[in-house]
Amino acid sequence: MTRNENQAQFNQDEPSAHSGMRYWGKVEVVEEGENYRINRLEIKPKHRIKPQIHYHRSEHWVVVSGTAKVYCGDEERLLHRNESTYVPLATLHSVENPGFIPLILLEIQNGEYMGEDDTERPYDLTVAKLATEDK
Repeated sequence: MTRNENQAQFNQDEPSAHSGMRYWGKVEVVEEGENYRINRLEIKPKHRIKPQIHYHRSEHWVVVSGTAKVYCGDEERLLHRNESTYVPLATLHSVENPGFIPLILLEIQNGEYMGEDDTERPYDLTVAKLATEDK
């Protein structure tokens, strides 16, 4: 193997910058392509991911283990193992683990732009709205 092939193999084995620990648990990128990303999310008991909106990607969540309380738009529902939900573009969404065991989800993101700067949270939206109203 040449040095360049070795370096390419090493870079391929490195975890993505999107992987890692979060206040609510951890995320691991399973696979990534130009217009999609598959994540494994592990949400600690009694924790939640803050409400957020994405304008350039949709998400599909599949419960692998535990119970998920999903908020999507105006809907709230419980999902159990082997159940799933779809989060359309530009829809406020969140997920929480109401249970006592870790919630494990597979998250399939699909869209034209996968950057983390395509994530807005309600607080961010309120601040932006107030800033434009002041002008």
